[in-house]
Amino acid sequence: MSHKFVNPIETRYRTPITELFTEEQKLENWLKVEALLAKVHAQLGNIPQDAATEIQKKANLDYVKLERVKEIDNEIHHDLMAMVKALAEQCKGDAGKYIHLGATSYDIEDTTLALQLREALLVIKSSLKKLLKTLLHIIEETKSLVCIGRTHGQHAIPTTYGMRFGVWAYEIDRHLDRLDQVLERISYGKMSGAVGTMASFSNNGIQIQENLMKELDLNPALISNQIIQRDRHAEVIFLTVMIGQTLAKIARQFRILQRNEIGEMFEPFKQSQVGSSTMPHKRNPHKSERICSLARIVKSNIIPALDNIILEDERDLTNSANERVIFAENFTFLDYMLEQLTNNLENVVIDKLQIEKNLNLTKGACLAEKIMVNLVNKGFGRQESHEILRKAAIKAKNEDISIKDILTQNKLIKDNFTNEELDDLLNPHNYIGEAVNLTKNLIKYINKKYNF
Repeated sequence: MSHKFVNPIETRYRTPITELFTEEQKLENWLKVEALLAKVHAQLGNIPQDAATEIQKKANLDYVKLERVKEIDNEIHHDLMAMVKALAEQCKGDAGKYIHLGATSYDIEDTTLALQLREALLVIKSSLKKLLKTLLHIIEETKSLVCIGRTHGQHAIPTTYGMRFGVWAYEIDRHLDRLDQVLERISYGKMSGAVGTMASFSNNGIQIQENLMKELDLNPALISNQIIQRDRHAEVIFLTVMIGQTLAKIARQFRILQRNEIGEMFEPFKQSQVGSSTMPHKRNPHKSERICSLARIVKSNIIPALDNIILEDERDLTNSANERVIFAENFTFLDYMLEQLTNNLENVVIDKLQIEKNLNLTKGACLAEKIMVNLVNKGFGRQESHEILRKAAIKAKNEDISIKDILTQNKLIKDNFTNEELDDLLNPHNYIGEAVNLTKNLIKYINKKYNF
């Protein structure tokens, strides 16, 4: 009977990063470490060189088949030992008896896990850089595009789209910094035996571990028990969660700005695309909604990752089953989300006419702060000025007229501002402060840092 997939990670959301977490790749990594362990043993005179050579020759998928490993696993209920037996079957002479010498299962598993997570992080790093570069291009194009800023979902004061995209880009930059730090801390392996004492390696355990990790370009854990401690792995998962939350934040903003009532920014929508099965007019932001949905799964996996830190004594097996899920899920979903969001941004549709319309939606009330500040500059108290503008804004909204019409009825305003001055003060394009310079500085900083 052919295998039928249950989890859409295998189909709908699969990306090239998923290959790092396949059973075949896991087996190949295990065999690689076993081969190098034999090599190091031979270098130190612990096993015959011809045995090490034979193990190295056969420790690959050309000889050790996943199907055979599974057969053995079904009999003995130990997947790593099944690999050892399957490899031993392929080795000529007595080479098989030297496989896995002195090692415990998690010497192999945790060392290969470090290789796996390191590679996955490098893929995510590349995807983040691509997203950052895309954002930088949009920032350059929109650095002077004035729009209404919103706080608490309400119109605040003018900002620019360049600022909005810039805030996101700066956050991605910080994630890249965090990734480099996490990459260093996860790049540790071990070869220290059952409880970490290296007793099974006689008197050269430290040398074996150091030599083997050098071959793998990993750092040797200075001290461990049967496993690499799970604070390192929890940090990896937490990084994926943080990145996922940032992507969800950006995707949510797409969804908000695409609402009919706002209509400023839209994710791409192909000519043949269907928005709804029953409402032909719909242009649903389903790509952004998908990102937000997957972010919830990514976020939920931090709980088992944190619980895995708390293992009993020198170890127990409560981390093992869930780790077969959480690393593959989080890296696959995150890579998919990055790919989806980058595509959304590369093909973003920005409606400048609607942006301008929304900018003036409150008929000048969003410039109340500017007039208040100018009143203070003319010698009036800040609190008094605030109250004048607060009441004027409420009256203008209630009567559905411009705030200028209200202000010109106020004697204090009429005595201190000409009609031309009020028009200038109520021009939203003249109240964006250092927005353009801030985005220019960010562009310069990112270009220099990443050599874009």
